[in-house]
Amino acid sequence: MIKAAIAAITLAVPWIGTAAAGEARYDILNFADLQGWGEDDHAAALRVFNDTCPDMDDVDWRALCALAQQKPGARDFFELFFRPVLITEGRPALFTGYFEPELNGALRRSGRYRYPLYREPPESKAIDPWLDRRDIQTGDTMKNRGLEIAWVDDPVELFFLQIQGSGRIRLTDGRTIRVGYGGSNGHEYRSIGAELVRRGIYNIHQVSAEVIKNWVRRNPEDGAELLLHNPSYVFFRRIDDLKPESGPRGAMNRSITTGRSVAIDPEFVPLGAPVWVEKDGVDPVHRLMIAQDTGSAIKGAQRADLFMGTGDEAGRVAGRMRDPGRMLVLMPIQRAYALAPDAI
Repeated sequence: MIKAAIAAITLAVPWIGTAAAGEARYDILNFADLQGWGEDDHAAALRVFNDTCPDMDDVDWRALCALAQQKPGARDFFELFFRPVLITEGRPALFTGYFEPELNGALRRSGRYRYPLYREPPESKAIDPWLDRRDIQTGDTMKNRGLEIAWVDDPVELFFLQIQGSGRIRLTDGRTIRVGYGGSNGHEYRSIGAELVRRGIYNIHQVSAEVIKNWVRRNPEDGAELLLHNPSYVFFRRIDDLKPESGPRGAMNRSITTGRSVAIDPEFVPLGAPVWVEKDGVDPVHRLMIAQDTGSAIKGAQRADLFMGTGDEAGRVAGRMRDPGRMLVLMPIQRAYALAPDAI
């Protein structure tokens, strides 16, 4: 099996990605160049890699996955069959965090629970882009159609649930339901934090999710209008087949893992690939993570969103994260040298 895997890697067609030629620069580094590599828990990263690598399509990733499923020594596996590739394309590195929110809600509308989570209507699937956030929230298009999954008590938390893309709703009878991304209206995401900076209300280093939430609540009329600044609108679907202890589903339709899953831009990083994260800031991170998710605001070769877990504390940690650093993709050896032939 191992010999077959190595042969498949050698014969594979090199991966070039979807970025146009000349947009990205590829530099191959050594594992000795990765700060903290020797101290990481490589076995934990290998377990997470194994969660989703069977869903990777092409031959050399499948070959490496077959080898990984045999549970080899984790550090040796990564060092023998991969090379760290630094991909840059002119934009600075930016690491943020995301989490799985928990909201209070009900299955029926009431005086307290009056903000709906919607399923995607068929016309949104057929027209891209469809109505913007203002039209959806202030018009009558969505009303009386049975598209509501649940009703929650806080429009600000609902807005941030849409940014996260998945979450849990604690119902009045003590049950919890989970919701995941179910589509969007096709409009580009527009940051309300950046808008507050543009207006001169905050400096960029002051903005976090908690700061934005507090400002919106202190300024209810202006705050409601600020939320409409983002035309993108996310629809949901109910998820009933996940265990309570499992993480939410990512872009690969598998549960993601706290501290080991990361959202990336698939234009530069293959979904399912291991990535080495060196995040600076107050709480630095040097860790091997797996690219298992995407996000509408995650654009660029050095842009990543780290999954921090479920609930309020995870949300506070994620909301504070806005740090520089660098990220390297662990590519199969043949592909790494195809991307950076001058390194041979």
